[in-house]
Amino acid sequence: MFNKILIANRGEIALRIIRTCKEMGINTVAVYSTADKESLHVRFADEAVCIGPAASSESYLKIPNIISAAEITNADAIHPGYGFLSENANFSKICAEHDIKFIGASPEMISKMGDKATAKATMKAAGVPCIPGSDGIIKDFKDCQKVAKKTGYPVMLKATAGGGGKGMRAVWTEEDLEKAWESARQESKAAFGNDDMYMEKLIEEPRHIEIQIVGDQTGKACHLSERDCSVQRRHQKLTEETPSPFMTKALREKMGNAAIKAAEYIKYEGAGTIEFLVDKHKNFYFMEMNTRIQVEHPITDEVVEHDLIKEQIKVAAGIPISGKNYFPRLHSIECRINAEDPYNNFRPSPGKITNLHAPGGHGVRLDTHVYSGYIIPPNYDSMVAKLITTAQTREEAINKMKRALDEFIVEGVKTTIPFHRQLMDHPEYLAGKYTTKFMEDFVMSKEYDDEE
Repeated sequence: MFNKILIANRGEIALRIIRTCKEMGINTVAVYSTADKESLHVRFADEAVCIGPAASSESYLKIPNIISAAEITNADAIHPGYGFLSENANFSKICAEHDIKFIGASPEMISKMGDKATAKATMKAAGVPCIPGSDGIIKDFKDCQKVAKKTGYPVMLKATAGGGGKGMRAVWTEEDLEKAWESARQESKAAFGNDDMYMEKLIEEPRHIEIQIVGDQTGKACHLSERDCSVQRRHQKLTEETPSPFMTKALREKMGNAAIKAAEYIKYEGAGTIEFLVDKHKNFYFMEMNTRIQVEHPITDEVVEHDLIKEQIKVAAGIPISGKNYFPRLHSIECRINAEDPYNNFRPSPGKITNLHAPGGHGVRLDTHVYSGYIIPPNYDSMVAKLITTAQTREEAINKMKRALDEFIVEGVKTTIPFHRQLMDHPEYLAGKYTTKFMEDFVMSKEYDDEE
């Protein structure tokens, strides 16, 4: 087992990793920027090293500074958390070159699964269902017609250089194809200087459901069931739950087996997720793989009584997994509490927390690094806490979340607490009938605005 782990991250995930390390008897090193010198992860680590100014490009993303911090503190492993350098193949490679264990995927694995085209081809070879569509770039409109006919309407045209929804067109009938083809190419050319297009089957009423997997150094993998991450805004997850209210026992088994097949095919080491889109007919398709721990991992911790950070560390140290798959015995929900104003288009709201009261009680978990008097810097992601409730049933978990949100008081900055409180009363959410399009029709009311 490792003697000392450096956590190459900040905020609640750094604190989360420090806590598990302490329980395992492992010493910890926190790294921090000048903006984070008063953060709790700095206070609770055994050692702390300042690695640069507030800008993440000069601190948390500065690989030489992090490696230097590891070397001067004699850390024998680095845990990257999520975000920042967690899926950086070069960082994983440099750690290995300095004889420091990177607690995560290998450089080759990150490179292979980080590129979506390569990842899709790899999953096809592994026999994992992928979204039907073109094999690469569509040559011309005649080729576009052939691919659409073979794929079956509705289809989605996408720019290969796309991003932010640019160069994307949903096409429902053959009559609409040519107009969509031309307008998507023009938009892509104007935005990216590239009009290359590809096509995928349009997934109707999609849900974003991911399978948590863990693989060891022997090539064996297991899964820890699913998480439903369909409530999203601009592709950013807002809340997650497990088990998914959409899931059946048969679908869970099929998706779990597909995820294990994917992980074992690439001999994946560490914790990761296989992300799927699932249509209204319960057909599922590989979307991407995340080669790191996820923000929403605590709900899996809770329902299978497993510490995923501990599993990551054990696997990195060469300890094999049991090979057993885990299924949820309870129901758990996570709400991401961001320093954002939900009444003002979720505008970021950095600043000083003047008063904070954390919720508690049976089945309530709060992962956070903030406290009364803490100044939320404007330099990083706006998430300040993750509120998790766990109960015997989904209804009980929702009621517990309502109560916990009502108890959660944060003054001095705006937060998304009112949004989550309204979500917990939304008829479609209560019925479990939400898709990735849910937020397009969600309207905030002033009912839970404490400022009014």
